[in-house]
Amino acid sequence: MQNYEESRARLVERFETAKRETPEKFKNRLNLSWSNWGFGLETLEQTASRLQKAGLSFIELHGNHYGDSLGYDVAETQKILADHGLTTAGVCGMFSEDNDLASNAPIAQQRALDYIRRELEFCQAMGGSYLLIVPAAVGRATEYDAYEFERSVAALRSVADEFEPHGVKGAIEPIRADETTLVHTVKDAERYIEAVGSPGVQHINGDVYHMQSSEWNIAEAILSAGDRLVNIHMADSNRLALGSGSMDIDAIIMALYLIGHNAPGRYVTPEPLGAGSSPYAARNGKTDPVILDALVCDSIEYFRHREEALLA
Repeated sequence: MQNYEESRARLVERFETAKRETPEKFKNRLNLSWSNWGFGLETLEQTASRLQKAGLSFIELHGNHYGDSLGYDVAETQKILADHGLTTAGVCGMFSEDNDLASNAPIAQQRALDYIRRELEFCQAMGGSYLLIVPAAVGRATEYDAYEFERSVAALRSVADEFEPHGVKGAIEPIRADETTLVHTVKDAERYIEAVGSPGVQHINGDVYHMQSSEWNIAEAILSAGDRLVNIHMADSNRLALGSGSMDIDAIIMALYLIGHNAPGRYVTPEPLGAGSSPYAARNGKTDPVILDALVCDSIEYFRHREEALLA
């Protein structure tokens, strides 16, 4: 067998053994959410209606409070989600060169800190479990200098102790080297978390599309993350709907069950954004709602189908 086949064979054996010996740990299904910022300029009500029709109960909200007068209003957002039977899983933090924790421009770092504080307030008000943090700007693949790690850690450390009082988990997301300069793997994220050294920033937000570029094996990376993994973004190998590419969805599901990810406060969140080195452009775009409807329905249906095939 090839190396990845040997790894997969071990995974299957471990999964089947656990399913047989501890069936109670497989009773609950994984909590499916959806990251909505890729829907661009459409209204939250349109998004909520789509997710409700797809049978979802959770949503990862776009962290769009880029200034004091910008972003979702708490009361309005609470009403829209309640009207559509949705609960906030967490908030997707968005870090560009304008609000870059690793920037060599102090004003950009200050924007990042102010942004984190606004999103912490919003996430707490919405009852979200986590705030996703990217240590360096997405869409910037060229280093400023050799000291980005130290600057990013020092900046985040200055607000890290504000996460626990808000009841929000700080979740570091590893991103492929084509899109950012820092933290590309689970191991990188663990090193970054240890350097920050705060109980408020102890978790990881995975993303299988980035993992296929940066990790030697996605399932093994999930197993390595273990309890630190609070959420994982999903897309197929082409960064489109689940089932439309060659991603080994079964291996991902098996690994998630083995780390006990089918628990309250832990989520699986599709985020199929399409290929590109700077996906943040999707924040300001408009896509045919029919295409988005199919993207959501196809992904959720395929994921649940594979989940039931493994657990039946």
